[in-house]
Amino acid sequence: MSEAHVMVRTQMVVNDAVFALAQGQDVDDLKARIENAVDLGGRFESFVVVGNREMSMLFSGRTAVTFSVETVSYDERDTGDADLPFGGFFDE
Repeated sequence: MSEAHVMVRTQMVVNDAVFALAQGQDVDDLKARIENAVDLGGRFESFVVVGNREMSMLFSGRTAVTFSVETVSYDERDTGDADLPFGGFFDE
């Protein structure tokens, strides 16, 4: 019996919106950028979500952010490369 291929996925909840971060995201760097944006009174920060789509979100002192980590089935398409999106209108 072969072992299941899995990977770790980080989810970020911003207020009530849930974002599954793409592989390759530097979560510590993202946290630092969010903290800096809040310290500056608010600023847009970008990150890549599953589907390799880049998001840009305004973070301010009124933004609630939570991170969680889970183990999920391996998806070879989830590379974090925003130049190679997948899912929805981008599927061939």
